[in-house]
Formats: sequence, structure tokens, C-alpha cells
Amino acid sequence: MFSNLKLDATKVYLFIEFTASAFFSMMFVTMSLYEATIAGLTPLQLVLVGTTLEVSAFVFEIPTGVVADSYSRRLSIIIGYFLMGLGFLVEGLFPAFLPILLAQVIWGLGYTFTSGATQAWISDEVGEEKANQLFMRATRVGLTASLFGMGLAMLIGANNVALPIQIGAVGVIMIGVVLIFIMPETGFHPTPQEDRNTWQHMWHTFNEGVKAVRARPRLITILGIGLFYGLYSEGFDRLWVKHLLDNFDIPVLFGNNQVAFFAVLRIVASVLTIFAIRFVEKRVDSGSPLAIGRAMMIVTGLIATTMIGFALSPLLVLALGLYLVIDVLRDIRGPLNSAWVNQKLDPQTRATVHSMTGQVDAFGQIAGGPSVGLVARFFSVVAAITTSGLLLLPAMFLVGRANSQSIAERDSQIDS
Repeated sequence: MFSNLKLDATKVYLFIEFTASAFFSMMFVTMSLYEATIAGLTPLQLVLVGTTLEVSAFVFEIPTGVVADSYSRRLSIIIGYFLMGLGFLVEGLFPAFLPILLAQVIWGLGYTFTSGATQAWISDEVGEEKANQLFMRATRVGLTASLFGMGLAMLIGANNVALPIQIGAVGVIMIGVVLIFIMPETGFHPTPQEDRNTWQHMWHTFNEGVKAVRARPRLITILGIGLFYGLYSEGFDRLWVKHLLDNFDIPVLFGNNQVAFFAVLRIVASVLTIFAIRFVEKRVDSGSPLAIGRAMMIVTGLIATTMIGFALSPLLVLALGLYLVIDVLRDIRGPLNSAWVNQKLDPQTRATVHSMTGQVDAFGQIAGGPSVGLVARFFSVVAAITTSGLLLLPAMFLVGRANSQSIAERDSQIDS
């Protein structure tokens, strides 16, 4: 009935990136402020909220990835947006520690339905090479959309910090509704009905994903890098707003509350990232693992050092400048890592392998988050963010190892 409404896969992927980025940025620009002020969470509680989200992602990442490979990536993605929107809505309506924890479980489950499945879906629809190029383009589109979302948050959150979260949550649910009518799925061939209704097939798909990873040493190393990115990130994500609020006098902009300040900061970061992503697109060959790896070495080293500088800065202007550098570099790292993992994957296990990267990241955040939270509890937020920066430094060794493996793969192909 609705088959005539289906759009080109590239347009749908960019639609997802644009709308999700707009609504997510609307919520995220106020969420840390909402949790620290309206909900009144302590530094340790802030980190535990993030850890709960990552536990949810860790538990559900592989099963949902296998579902996407065995049943339907389109269905998996649609379910994901419904659940994520519901989770955000719970958080926005109930500003207390326990409801916020429940919200993390709900939207963490929803995220795992989209994680891996989205990259696998578009790769099947347009091909691996075009998908790798599209990851970078979609990041720029998403960053542009995030400007609209943050601008809206600044306007509608002036007198009610919770309102951007509530409206953004409804918007995320509506993404799922729209995808029901416009999202195609022509490149994926699910398992026949008579063979799919067993856990045995799902376990087989997961095992094939494990074999795909084990057969490629460089991919194992990339997963190890993802572990360290998980270890460092949770402390920074949950505490950077708290750090600024506790240690500096935040200026009031446009006669507004603090939402405007953080919205403007995020908008500046997004504008800078748009230019940075464009620069990386031109300079880094997304089809070359070695080129991506060299870029990752620079990005990883700079994130770690600037984060330590952010934590120790005595000046607000310097701290804000370092925050902008960190934010830009982290946005660059995302599509680079997706393209790095996506090199020459078997279409039948692509979503599962991408989900594994998400699970490794979640495991790192589960391990690193509470540890950094305890540092904040018994020492200070400054010490916790410094620790986060130090936790990323070992990843540089693994990036170097991955680059050596890429060189070895290239040389063996030349010799053969």
C-alpha cells in the first residue's frame, strides 16, 4: 500500500541523520544542565546515569545486531527510534534519579536497535564504497541540523529547561513513524521464515561475526582502541558541564538562563566541526585503512592532551577553547571509526560486527564510568576529568599497531 512512498536510500539516510541530529542536539544541549540543576544529581549520580545507559547498551547490543542481520534492518531501526523517544520522554517528565535511570535503560535499548543496523542498512542499499563516503557527508548534514536543534533549545528552554527534552523526545518518536512509510529495504535478504525462528540461527550469525573479527587482526586492534575510547568518554560526557558550573562564573546570554550559554557553546562547536569534517573529507581517503589510521593517531593524541588541559585550566576562556577542540575532534573520530570498521565486511554479518564495536565501547564506559565517578566523589571533578584524559592515552599505542597491520596487509597484497 505504501510502497510508492519509499524514497531513495541515500535521501532516507540523510533524513535520519538530519532529523535525529536536530532532535538529539535539542535534548543534549540541556540534558546535563537539567540533570545537574533541575534533577539535582551529584557528580557520582551523574556518572551512574551514564553507566546505566551503557550497561543497557552492552546487554542489548549484540542481540539487537543479530536481529538486524537475521530479520530486518529497517524494522530494527524503526523500533529503535520509538524506544529512544520513549526513554527521553520519561527523563524529561520525571526529574529524579530513579526515573532517569529507567529512562537510560529504555533509550539504551532503543539505541542498540539502530546501532550497527543503520550502517549495515545503508551499506547494503548503496554499496560499501559509497556508504563510507556517505558517513562523512552525513556527519556534516547532521552537524548542520544540530545547529537548528540547539537554536530551538535556546528559545524554548528559556523558562523551562525540561521542555527541549520533552519536545525532542516526541520528535524522535515521529522519526520512527515517518520511516514506516519512506524507508526502503532492497539490498538485504533476510533468512527464510522456515529457518529464522530459532535462537540457533541468531547464535550462528553472532558466531560468524566473531569469526569475521578474529580473521582480521587489524579489526581486533580497532576494537581494542574502541575499548579505551569507552573508558575515557563517560567521565567527560557526564562531568564537563558540572565542571564549568562549579569552577567558573557562567555568563548570562541574551537575558536568558544558562541554557543559552551552553547552546551557543555547542553551536560554535558544530560550526567548527562542519569545516573540520569537510577538511578531513578532502584530505583522508575513506577507502584506505592506513590513511584513516594515521588520522586517528592525530585525533586520539589531541583529544587526550586537550582534555587534561580542559580539566586543569584556571581560565574560563581557555577551558572553553579546549572544550571546542575536544568536541570537534570527537565528531571527526565518529565517521572515521565507522569507515575504519566497515572495510571489506561480509554483508551477512556487517550489522553484528558494527554492534560489536558498540558493545566494546559500552564495556569501556561501564568500567571507566564508575571509576571516574568515584574519583569525583572522593577527590574532585577536576581530578576525574584529568583521569579520563589519561585513560585515552594507551589507545595511541593500539592505533600505531593497527597502522602497522594495515601496512602489512597492503604489502602482502602487493606481493601476491
